[in-house]
Formats: sequence, structure tokens, C-alpha cells
Amino acid sequence: MKKPFSKILIANRGEIACRVIRMARQMGIATVAVYSDADAAAMHVAMADEAVHIGPSPVSESYLLGARLIEAALTTGAQAIHPGYGFLSENPDFVDAVDAAGLIFVGPSAAAIRAMGLKDAAKDLMSKAGVPVVPGYQGSNQDAAFLAGEAEKIGYPVLIKARAGGGGKGMRKVGDPAEFAEALVSAQREGQASFGDPHVLIEKFITSPRHIEVQVFGDNHGGAVHLFERDCSLQRRHQKVIEEAPAPGMTSEVRAAMTEAAVTAAKAIGYSGAGTIEFIVDGSGPLREDGFWFMEMNTRLQVEHPVTEAITGVDLVEWQLHVAAGAPLPLAQDALQINGHAFEARLYAEDPSKGFLPATGKLEHLAFSEHARNDSGVRSGDSISPFYDPMIAKVITHAATRTEALDGLLRALGETHVAGTATNAEFLSALAQHDGFVNGSFDTGVIERDLTALTSSAPLSEAHIAFAALAALKLDPKARDFGFRLWGHAEHALRFVYDGEVVERRITLHGDGAVSLADDLNDGLKLSQLSIVGAEMTARIGDAKTLITAQVQTATRNAELLVSVLCDGVVRDLLLPDPRSGLAMAADLGDVVVAPMTGTIVALGVAVGDHVEEGTKLGVMEAMKMETSLLAPRAGTVAAVLCAVGDPVEGGAVLVNFEELAAE
Repeated sequence: MKKPFSKILIANRGEIACRVIRMARQMGIATVAVYSDADAAAMHVAMADEAVHIGPSPVSESYLLGARLIEAALTTGAQAIHPGYGFLSENPDFVDAVDAAGLIFVGPSAAAIRAMGLKDAAKDLMSKAGVPVVPGYQGSNQDAAFLAGEAEKIGYPVLIKARAGGGGKGMRKVGDPAEFAEALVSAQREGQASFGDPHVLIEKFITSPRHIEVQVFGDNHGGAVHLFERDCSLQRRHQKVIEEAPAPGMTSEVRAAMTEAAVTAAKAIGYSGAGTIEFIVDGSGPLREDGFWFMEMNTRLQVEHPVTEAITGVDLVEWQLHVAAGAPLPLAQDALQINGHAFEARLYAEDPSKGFLPATGKLEHLAFSEHARNDSGVRSGDSISPFYDPMIAKVITHAATRTEALDGLLRALGETHVAGTATNAEFLSALAQHDGFVNGSFDTGVIERDLTALTSSAPLSEAHIAFAALAALKLDPKARDFGFRLWGHAEHALRFVYDGEVVERRITLHGDGAVSLADDLNDGLKLSQLSIVGAEMTARIGDAKTLITAQVQTATRNAELLVSVLCDGVVRDLLLPDPRSGLAMAADLGDVVVAPMTGTIVALGVAVGDHVEEGTKLGVMEAMKMETSLLAPRAGTVAAVLCAVGDPVEGGAVLVNFEELAAE
């Protein structure tokens, strides 16, 4: 097929920018990246043929400035702009400006985006086109009493939704008429704050909903096809977590009805390019031809598009570029087939045990499984910025059956090693083993219902500590003097810090090359047949029957030694404090307050000499546009304040010291 463009500009960053650059390179198309101050050394900048600086780190001063992006495209001689997803990808005014500049927007027309931009108008349009829609009210009357009356007609429970919303913002479920007024005000307020539009619509809430979407693709010649469906029901607060294709439990009859409705929707607005028709589906029993309803349309490429690519063999970005250049669809509907099953898990820098608090900071080490497709926009040594989405990668697996693909996902997650920041990898692994998900019997509420079990983290294992000790002490079991002493055994005492707690162990080296671990109260474990080759360590536990393997990485961080151990599919980061640091000198971590993530101090309320009670707010830090309170770990007197308002601080840095507790 003829090369559609000689040069394109990618008006995005991170993983999707890298994804587009890779495809463009395969097609022989030169690429132009854009970047903010925070992204000057980013992966997408390094990959592109050219890169243009567009402004400061906040998106409002860089990636959302359409005029600056268009100027960059014109200056570099790019013929087209690929928007990726997010940012300006669904902004019709930007599309108009691109067209006016004589450039090509790789996506749908401004008219198509506007037609689907507001949920109420989109539902009216789809209803007129014969696409089933969720029962509800999407009219112009926004009087509170009138809306409450409509909710009564629809029947509780209902869902209040901001018409310009997305990502769960401005959305409230109401199960009781007495709760409606307060929920309405809350949804309107959030809609105004997030989208500048307080207008809401009311929908019937489906009690056991599944979220199934259909990938559609149109061209500029009236052609439109579907590339089957994806199930995106595993969500947390309306944000997708794991997606799969095809949908479990899908029958040929329901698929035919749903995909026909999706293509009808695309044709109704003369759609061109990649798009997704999202349906809410009754998941209370087997899927039915009359049990799905139009929810909304995403007029762009979706984050989860790789699972569709995996089962169809189609590269959607390649199709986007050809269709944008005026070519007809590369394949007809009858040439598209489903091959096997695919999953995608979104790996984020966030801490599920702390309410999914975003984690920022330097990725001291990043390694992915060789048994999966890993779409990422970061590398070892890069930093997770507080200015943007904290996604590290998308982990995608594909196999002949759902069971094999899910097993592959679990394996790939267990072989992913991220050091230096918290991630949701364990949470994803727990989801991949959830009984309901494994059996294909789940809905959008499964995560919230089982959140405690899914986010409970296994305790730090003795194996992790033992491997960390070997790495910290740089011990080599092959060395001739390993463990040698004229009398007794060689011993080392180590004092790690893990998740805010001091971990003290004594490691003993035996003459036969084995090591044992213990603390003052208990014997730990004994490792024999040790082997250390580069970052890989293997050993047998106890009776030499159980072989365990670990990947161990070390890095210097805040003058401390960070030791990261991947063992049994679980990553644990342990910090070995420098003896001169405030963290090491504290008799217990109850004597210090450390930064929970990399961010900026925005408020401080204590000074040296102040006496505070346990739980007192000492200050506030901001990261990922979220504020986190710094609380006193115990009652005591402040001995040192090691930060000031406006200071940038790294995760793990000591911020406040308390006077040591007097010995009893």
C-alpha cells in the first residue's frame, strides 16, 4: 500500500506517542514529537525524528495549546497531526483549526466529534437511528424537582450523569429518592468544575452492568466496519483496569445484534477513522439480544485497542494513517475474523494499599516479561512526573483460548520488575486470579465489592529479605572466603526500612556456601545451593527441595541503598539507610515523617520545639494534582523540620524528625 504521508506530528506524549512513532517508522513516515519542560528527556522525544518544545509542564500550558501544536507541524513540514488519545483528540475546535491550517487531522471530522460530544444529544441521535439506548431523560429541563420526577418515572436505582462527562466525573448512582437532591447538586457541581457544564441527564441504573464496547472503523467513502467487541467491565471508579477481547459469554446472535448497532451508529454520523461504540449490558444472566444499550461513543483510538489488534491481526494505527490520507478501508467486513483471545492490564505507578494514591519518582529499574506485548512510554531511569497520568505500561497477552491468555497475563505480570516506585502489579495479579473473573462471571462492580481482598498485600517474606541482604552486602557464594572464619560463622547485622517499618535481621554465612537469616525472636530461613549470576539469584529453601529465583536490583537513592527484589512474582523495595542519615538515626520510624511520594511541599504547620499529638497534620504535599496530608506518627516534640513550603521532595525523604522516646 502506498505511503500515506512523508511526515506527521504526534500531538501527544508517553505510551501512545511511542506507539504511533513505531508504526510510522515501519511505514517509512518521518515523525515529529512535541514536549513540555517535564518531558524534555522523555522516551517519545528520543524516538522521534524531530522534536519541538511547546511549553511548561502543565498540560494547560503545553499539550492543550492547539495553536502551538499546529505551528510546530507547519514549521517542521508535517502534513498531518495524529492526536493519540486524551488531550485534544476529541476537541472539534482543534480539528477545525487543523483543517484551516491546511493540515490533515488523523481522526474523525469535527462534525462527527460534535455529534457524539454531549451524551444527551448523542443518545437522541442514536435513538433516532434505531440504536437501543438506556431508558432515561436527556432533555433540556434542568429543574431539580422536574428531574426528581423523571427519576421516579424511570424507577430507582438511577444514574445521574454530566452530559459532557467522562472518566466517571459528574456521575452519581442514586438508590433512594431521599438521596436524589444531594446527589444532583454534587453531580452538577463536578460537571461544572470538570467540563464547564453543569447539565446532567438521568439514566436507569442497570443492577449488574457489564461494559462491552465495539471497535468501529470508517473511511471517507461511506465505508464502515466493526472489528468485534471488547469487554471492559473490570473498572474502579469508572476507570478501566483490565480489558479483554472477545467478551466472555458472547454468542454469535448477540454479537451480530451489537456489532450491527455499532456500525449503524457510525454510519449515522458519517464516521471516519477509529472509534468505539460503548454499550451498557445486562450482566445478571446470559447475554441477550435485547439486553444491551448505547452508552456513548469515543471518537478516537482507545487505550485498550491492542486487544482488538491481537485477535484480528489488524494494526489500527496503520489503518488510521491510510484512511486519513483518503484511502478506503483496507479490508471488508467479511475478511475480518476473531483469532484467539487477548487481555490488556494497565500497569500504573500507584499504591492500591493506600487508596490507589499515585506514586511519582524515578524508575530505578524497569524490566518487562518477554512473554507479552508491553506498550510503554518510559524506561529505566525515567521519572514518573506529577503532571501527567502515572501509567507505566500496558501489558498485553494473546493466546488460542481465554484460559491460556489469562494464564499468560498472570505470568507476564509476575515477570515485570519495577523498582523505585509503588505499582498496582499485585492488584492486577489478584484480579487475574479472582474467581468471578476467571470464570467469566463478573460485572463492573466486582472490584469495589471485593476491594479489601484485592488490595491486601502479602507481608514481606523472609526470602525477599535474604536476597536483599545478599545484594546489599555484595556477597558471592562462589568466593573462596565466603563465610570463612577460624572460629564460628561470619555474621552481619542489617537494618532495612520497608514500608515505613524497620526490619532488623542477622545473616549468617556458612562454610558450605549456605546462608541463614534470623532476628532476635525467631530463626528465619536457610538458603542453600546459592547461585548469583548478574541480577539473578537462585537458592533452595531449607531441605533443598524448593527452588526459588529472584531478580535483584540495587540503586542509590537519597544517599540510601535501595534494594529491589522480584521473587515469586512479587516486588519488594527495601531501603538500607546510610548510617549518617536522619532515617537511620531514628530509633524507630515512629520518630520521623517521610514523604510518601515525590512531590512539592505546599503547606507546613509545625516548627522545631512544637509538641503535637498523634495524627496532627504537620503539613501538606502535592503530587499528581492531589494533596496528601503529612500526619504525626505519634505524640511528641518536633526535633527538626527538614523541608520548607515550595520545596520539591523525593519519595522516602525525611521531612520531620521527632525527639526520641525515652527508654522505659
